[in-house]
Amino acid sequence: MKRLIQRGLMFGNLIRVDSPALIERYNRALKGLAGKQTKLTEFHIDISGFSPEIGEEFKDPLYLNPNGCNRQFIILTVDQKTAPLLNAMFSTSRGILRQFIADNEAKLFALTAHDAVAGELMNSVFDVSDPARLFDIRKITIEADTTQSHVKNARELAEKIDHFQTAPNAWYDDDLIAEMIDLARETGDVTRVPVDLGVQEYEQGNFWTAHFGGLYIFRDVENPAVVVSGDKTRLAVPPPGKVLDTTDANRLAGFLSRNDLVGPVVQERGDGGAAILRQKMEFILVDAATSAGLDLGDMSSRTLRHVAQRMGAHLPDAFRGLAAMVRWAEAGGQWPRIDSRHPAYFYTLRARPDHPDRDLINRLLSELAPMDFRQLFICHKELFYAAYATWPDEKREFVAEFLHRDYMANKAGAREALFGGRKDPMKMPRITRGRTQEDMIEIVGPWGAVNRR
Repeated sequence: MKRLIQRGLMFGNLIRVDSPALIERYNRALKGLAGKQTKLTEFHIDISGFSPEIGEEFKDPLYLNPNGCNRQFIILTVDQKTAPLLNAMFSTSRGILRQFIADNEAKLFALTAHDAVAGELMNSVFDVSDPARLFDIRKITIEADTTQSHVKNARELAEKIDHFQTAPNAWYDDDLIAEMIDLARETGDVTRVPVDLGVQEYEQGNFWTAHFGGLYIFRDVENPAVVVSGDKTRLAVPPPGKVLDTTDANRLAGFLSRNDLVGPVVQERGDGGAAILRQKMEFILVDAATSAGLDLGDMSSRTLRHVAQRMGAHLPDAFRGLAAMVRWAEAGGQWPRIDSRHPAYFYTLRARPDHPDRDLINRLLSELAPMDFRQLFICHKELFYAAYATWPDEKREFVAEFLHRDYMANKAGAREALFGGRKDPMKMPRITRGRTQEDMIEIVGPWGAVNRR
């Protein structure tokens, strides 16, 4: 994994914590949440405040996520909103945390100037040993406060101020005035700088979870189903409702089609999607060549074409299927017949750009087309890292260098060029709070506009 770390492809964008004051605040929050404290004098944290170094120190990668069900968090700075979420057990968790920080950025900025903010992503489920319990997770509630109860005190002070301003003869209540002065010393002027975070609620509709080896819960679609990573028979207690698995391509393709979740990468002749398919062909070729022990040379596109020529009849069917699609789009060849039985089928699809669960759908597609390592890295990092550890060394070098050179150098530009964006993202928030209709989270990949055929 050193190549990935050195190129910023793993543990990238984490927040460095090396200030004694910040470490002290972190330890106070950690003591309150987990009953532990770190002895490290330097570490890095993700958006939730989880530190891989502290996880190693405690020999517990879930020290802020007991049972992998209700994620706890520690916020030292609002800069954490740009950090990744490590060891994610639910696909919605980072979006909820990012939205929470964005919704309360001014308040959190004021609070973290003096203390750490600690909280929890709470739902009504505390144990997910039974897959059926996952269907009980509908709403995520966040309650947070500093270790010195600034939010609680600010709420109490606001109530006293209201009483002071409305109750008869409150102006003459010396005890009330003394209590307000004492609280104000802790909270500051809450009338000018409100710090009450309130209770935030977020809906969790369709989602992915790492539990039980990986499950995709699609319940807010016309034809609900659970998609199991691998063979569904490995579940001792299957979840309720229709159960599909990633080994049954035909039924899975029917599910995606019936719910109108996907569209083709290439829609018409001359479509720019052909360039995307060409790169997918290179990724498939690299996988096949390194598995066969062939030398990739300087790994340039020209060298890879020579590798394809040497492989000849041994080229994978997925490569040949995409090549036929590219010929149709660019050179006027015949329309290739590629159905769900063809190895290239899922490589030709992408999520509808206007679907509110676009990222979740593309996560599933990346698992169904795993040789497209770029999509796997963007949409399903957990699976990418697991797959990377099994690849031949030459493929690891190619993948690390490609992602560093062609993706990390300009992530926003690369995503826009590869995936496009929604026509009106403001109308399609992926995670919405229960209290307002104006919520909007960051829209991240993957696909451009696709017309229905």
